[in-house]
Amino acid sequence: MSLAGKVAVVTGGSSGIGQAIALACARAGADLLVTYQNNRRGIDETVRRVQEAGRVAVPLQVDISRGDQVEHLARTVHDRFGRVDVWINNAGADILTGRGGKLSRAEKLELLLAVDVRGTVQASWAAVGLMRAGSGGVILNMSWDHVTQGMKGENPILYSVAKGAIASFSRSLAREVAPAIRVNILAPGFIETAFGEEADPTWRDEVVAGTPLARWGVPEDVAQAAVFLASDAAGFLTGQTLAVNGGVVM
Repeated sequence: MSLAGKVAVVTGGSSGIGQAIALACARAGADLLVTYQNNRRGIDETVRRVQEAGRVAVPLQVDISRGDQVEHLARTVHDRFGRVDVWINNAGADILTGRGGKLSRAEKLELLLAVDVRGTVQASWAAVGLMRAGSGGVILNMSWDHVTQGMKGENPILYSVAKGAIASFSRSLAREVAPAIRVNILAPGFIETAFGEEADPTWRDEVVAGTPLARWGVPEDVAQAAVFLASDAAGFLTGQTLAVNGGVVM
């Protein structure tokens, strides 16, 4: 799968899944603008590794929940590259670890709505504006595999609100912007990010036992799916959800 000659934007590219997606796009031949919010050390690592792959990497600090900063992101992409071919909305709020895990239920909801929902919608609109001014492109938005069947618990319920909204929005957007722009949805399951690394070992084993492919996913699993959906190999796919989850939800 090739992204040779493409320009890609990856939001939230300083760690985890976002960093893996940025690196996979670079290895497939894309030049990149990668956003981050606070993790300067992480974005520096992403940029270094993209450059080692022989591609251009432009870092940009952005709070994706703020419309003015999303507009600044779009202007920066245009000024630096003149166009965008692939836009991957990976940035999301962390309500599971660190400070985010200590927030109240209402505070977690507000954060998810601001970052995951409003941020994805506004960034998608920005991508559409740039792509319509050019020759089209591909938008990928990040949902969650369990939005189709649900999961009990405070955090899963909150994720269902945000990630379900993203999935529904993306399908409607796919109809609105076709045929020049394709919009698809990535829906990761249990992936080895900071949350997985900090999880209780017994529960981690239960996840493996309930996964047909008998392991946790890794960020590179999601990254390879992203490159596929962004490439011409997925040229007849739009409005679709690809669950990267080892078969937990089918």
